[in-house]
Amino acid sequence: MSELTFLSASAMAERVRDKKISPVELLNMHLAQIDRLNPKLNAFVEINANRARQAARDAEQSMMRGEIACPLHGVPVSIKSSISVAGLRCEAGSRLRAGFVAREDAPLVQRLKNAGAIVLGTTNAPELLMAWETDNLLYGPTNNPWDLSSTAGGSSGGEAAAISSGMSAGGVGSDGGGSIRVPAHFCGICGLKPTPGRIPSTGHFPVSAGPFALIGVVGPMARSVADLKILFEVMQGPDASDTCSAPVPVRWPNPDEIRELRVAFFEEDGHTPVTPETRAAVRTAAKMLSDMGFEVESFRPPGLEEARDLWRKYFVVAGGMLLRPLFKGRESEMSPIMNDFLQLADAEPKLTATTMLDAWVQRDLLRARFMAEMQQHPILLCPVAAIPAFSHGERSWLIEGRRVEYLDAWSYAEFFNLLGNPAAVVPINRSSQGLPIGVQIVGRPWREVEVLSVAEALQSQCGAWKKPPLA
Repeated sequence: MSELTFLSASAMAERVRDKKISPVELLNMHLAQIDRLNPKLNAFVEINANRARQAARDAEQSMMRGEIACPLHGVPVSIKSSISVAGLRCEAGSRLRAGFVAREDAPLVQRLKNAGAIVLGTTNAPELLMAWETDNLLYGPTNNPWDLSSTAGGSSGGEAAAISSGMSAGGVGSDGGGSIRVPAHFCGICGLKPTPGRIPSTGHFPVSAGPFALIGVVGPMARSVADLKILFEVMQGPDASDTCSAPVPVRWPNPDEIRELRVAFFEEDGHTPVTPETRAAVRTAAKMLSDMGFEVESFRPPGLEEARDLWRKYFVVAGGMLLRPLFKGRESEMSPIMNDFLQLADAEPKLTATTMLDAWVQRDLLRARFMAEMQQHPILLCPVAAIPAFSHGERSWLIEGRRVEYLDAWSYAEFFNLLGNPAAVVPINRSSQGLPIGVQIVGRPWREVEVLSVAEALQSQCGAWKKPPLA
């Protein structure tokens, strides 16, 4: 029966609509999978089985009354523990928020529930989301279902592990520097970082404001791009409390329109080397799209090094300045991962009003140049990260004789937080150790439909989704 928990979310909803399976049966299968695998993975930090069963019974009753099924009717989903779900803890992996229970649903959670989804529970994250490895003093580390000695990534690592292992059909993460895309890449699933404001970040902690509002987003994670499209369409739309939101209509392009988009790809950024298998994944993806009729050419856009430096000012330096005061007098409650992050922040020059204003201006000027370049290349194909999933606690790596440091390894994702582009991840191949390797499909702001359409075309050429060994 656990095989059914690896169906796509759309296939689950279809079986519910066709009355081939009931929402209660489907939920119980997922709860059984959680009982079996979560002790090994530590992906979920809270499950409210009674509430989920009641929601499943309500979904079943509505079907019996002949009510029209919603697009996610009866589908079990999970939510990162930094996003408010009424009645569940929203601790963001920090002892500073231990026991904090959300009083109301974030808008995106309410939209998922309105679409028929059933929330299983919340998933693990590093303290205040400031790491690419999921570990904290409240719940400990999350393991990768492809290799328990490796991390599931961060900061949406619990979410990625839950979805990859069939404990959840799909869900929601957040991303300020690769936190959706890197865990998706590590765990062999798909993820979307939308344009800031496309999906409201209202109800997320830390609050998406100031510098974080320009780079941080919430977005869907799933085992297929088709499911990302459903989740995106359900969650997207303006919200009055999200200062970046805008009313952008959703219109899915047809295949001919998609193939008119010129694709540029680059295997390395000229600064941070990537593993040979990562380069091979990008080349494979580029060839697949070329074979499908896309115009594909090798091209590395200028300005990536400047984007890397500016991202550090927004995320690392400004983030450290905003978060360090929270621990005043409570330093003993800080996790090692948070301490590592604040040390990285302290090593950088402090921002002043003048330097922050200068960084803001330089970001906008760089972004304008980058978007002008994307008129010629509306889709970019590149690595997600320099490496596949790493062993718990690692902080640097040797790639073909060159040392890659912790922050640099994820710069391929960080570029597009700074620039505000939507970007999706699709698994392509595996490393020599059998770990998943994804590629990143990047588009123009507010053009998520283009990104997801190209990603779906690419995934159609990759074969069936592979279950991790643990499952």
